[in-house]
Amino acid sequence: MSSEQGGAAGELQCESHVLAVDDSSVDRALVAHLLRSSKLRVTTVDSGRRALDLLGMEKNVSMIITDYWMPEMTGLELLKKIKGSSELKGIPVVIMSSENVPNRIRTCLDEGAEDFLLKPLQPSDVSRLCSRVLR
Repeated sequence: MSSEQGGAAGELQCESHVLAVDDSSVDRALVAHLLRSSKLRVTTVDSGRRALDLLGMEKNVSMIITDYWMPEMTGLELLKKIKGSSELKGIPVVIMSSENVPNRIRTCLDEGAEDFLLKPLQPSDVSRLCSRVLR
């Protein structure tokens, strides 16, 4: 688990805390770099279970961005647990995947995901999240 603030100056200056969840260390690093370049505070974890543990302790998370395919708990399962919690359900959840599967995307959005992004994450995706999700 890592938490840092800062990075290179980005287009948007939103000061929010994002929890990034991905079992791939490469994808976690890329997501964290892109989010930090937009001046977001980022904490990364490698599983849905660790995300839930962190959310139990950390009360100021502004958004969760999670991979869809992870061992033990998928991003969809994590989304359902968050949306089923009276304490956490207000936190926007964004799901990302390298697979463009319309039924999966629709299911995630129907279950309460704020957005569904295709990997690899792009700077334009982060700008959109800052303006749309982290208003």
